[in-house]
Amino acid sequence: MNIKNSTALRTHLCGDMRAENIGQVVTLCGWVGRRREHGEHLAFLDLRDFSGIVQCVVDNTVDVRSEWVIRVTGKVQARPGGTVNANIPTGEVELAECKIEVLNNAEPPPFPIDQRGDDVDENVRLKFRYLDIRRERMQKNLRLRAAINSAIRKSMESQGFTEIETPLLMPSTPEGAREFLVPSRNEPGSFYALPQSPQLWKQLLMVAGMDRYYQIAKCLRDEDLRADRQYEFMQLDAEMSFVDKDDVIAMISTAVIAAALAATGSEPPPIERMTWHQAMNIYGIDKPDLRFGMTLVELTSVFTATEFKAFASAESIKAICVSHADYPQQAASGRNKLDALTERAKKLGAKGLVWLKVGEAGALESPVAKFLSPAEQSALVEQTGAVAGDLVLIVADTWATTCSVLGQLRNDLGRPPVHQGPYRYVWVVDFPMFVGINPTTKLPQPGHHPFCHPHPDDIDRLETDPLSVRALAYDLVLNGWELGSGSIRIHEPELQRRVFRYLGISDEDADHRFGFFLQPFKYGAPPHGGFAFGIDRLTAILAGEDNIREVIAFPKTQSGSDPMTNAPTVVESAQLKDLGIRLLPPAAK
Repeated sequence: MNIKNSTALRTHLCGDMRAENIGQVVTLCGWVGRRREHGEHLAFLDLRDFSGIVQCVVDNTVDVRSEWVIRVTGKVQARPGGTVNANIPTGEVELAECKIEVLNNAEPPPFPIDQRGDDVDENVRLKFRYLDIRRERMQKNLRLRAAINSAIRKSMESQGFTEIETPLLMPSTPEGAREFLVPSRNEPGSFYALPQSPQLWKQLLMVAGMDRYYQIAKCLRDEDLRADRQYEFMQLDAEMSFVDKDDVIAMISTAVIAAALAATGSEPPPIERMTWHQAMNIYGIDKPDLRFGMTLVELTSVFTATEFKAFASAESIKAICVSHADYPQQAASGRNKLDALTERAKKLGAKGLVWLKVGEAGALESPVAKFLSPAEQSALVEQTGAVAGDLVLIVADTWATTCSVLGQLRNDLGRPPVHQGPYRYVWVVDFPMFVGINPTTKLPQPGHHPFCHPHPDDIDRLETDPLSVRALAYDLVLNGWELGSGSIRIHEPELQRRVFRYLGISDEDADHRFGFFLQPFKYGAPPHGGFAFGIDRLTAILAGEDNIREVIAFPKTQSGSDPMTNAPTVVESAQLKDLGIRLLPPAAK
């Protein structure tokens, strides 16, 4: 008897049955899968629980049907010659002399439980999620997620971190995304916010001397949903004192590698590192996918004396080479597809897109080839490494636009599915402190959040040249998905106020909104930093899924609804009255 899996109703799990169990009388519990008639007197049942399936030989008169919950007592025997099923771990054995006890019957399910589910409408799957989770795919994903969580906890604890829970009801804070607000019944007109992250609390724990904190934290953001984003998400949240960014990166890398090892059975290669500026220059995006080439090539110096007006006035000129050897269909695009790429570039913000097809001996086929000198054409081919059959795409614009447009076109043309191997992790460091000036408010926009510490070498330029200031901020990226972000924090009260002022938050406003946060920093805050990464995203990639909904037990649809519970729902007037809330009439259509 397997003591671990033994209960009052069973002695073993279905998936435990092996040749070494032959001759034993066992009791199993589970759901009826397929039923197959075998002659006049016998039938075969597939009995399934979370561990797997096992075949049971029963009397044909036994009345059990798909998804009924039953208890089976029988003798384990070897399958007859020629009937072994090598596709399942229990395929060498079966249960015979079976006694069946029906624990609960079931209506026919709305979709087959024994299929992967790709052919079932997602709304139907989510409406009956409790049935969807019975599938092998979902069982595997959720148990993989649990193994990843366990590995993370063990890794963090082995590195001296203490797990601490932080509040779910907190004041509203400026973290860049819309918050979910919770009205206060005791103080009508006042609201709590649900945490976008435990950012403030974990910094206060550093002031409190906890030294190393972590939490597998529930976070919420009222953002548009997509494949890698849900309203509710789980993240490893960590903070540590007396560290620099290299310390934080090393500790988080250890936890991520432990999670990957638990999920895949093999340790990934050392995590690479590049600066934000390198990532933008080479890949055109701050979450680069390193699994494929087609990197950006700098051509500005090639056209310094060009007579082609579109290039002559450009701040930056870059290209990507679509290799015919690696991407034959994309490189051989006809005029319609090339026109579509041009329109795509314009929608992404470029003034236009130049395309050139490379022929024999480097000859260029393009409407603009006649405007380029022979020296420019030769240098262009040499710099991009293009050979016959390749397609070169060029954007000439501001540096930021050139990078971002070509980075997106690169992903459009060459990026494989996010879960497709190999796993390529990369740390992106030295992000800009500010990402631009808001055209409406004329105020700078933080690159991460207003608690990031400016790079010590750049602090003097905070007011005079803010867009050149680097932050001690860093992101972890896997296969082009941003897993998470972190930074060394501002621990000096006056520097924090200085940043707030520059963001348009006056001292008075800062005291009102963050007094509980700023006041403790007067009492000796240590230098500290931290990080948080999305467990949903990491699990999805390691589970071979393209959408985080496949590794979350009860997710929302892309529209934010829950087909199973019908949330969000209208609440009763009495509840709104208790909260001091009155709804506006519906907007006129």
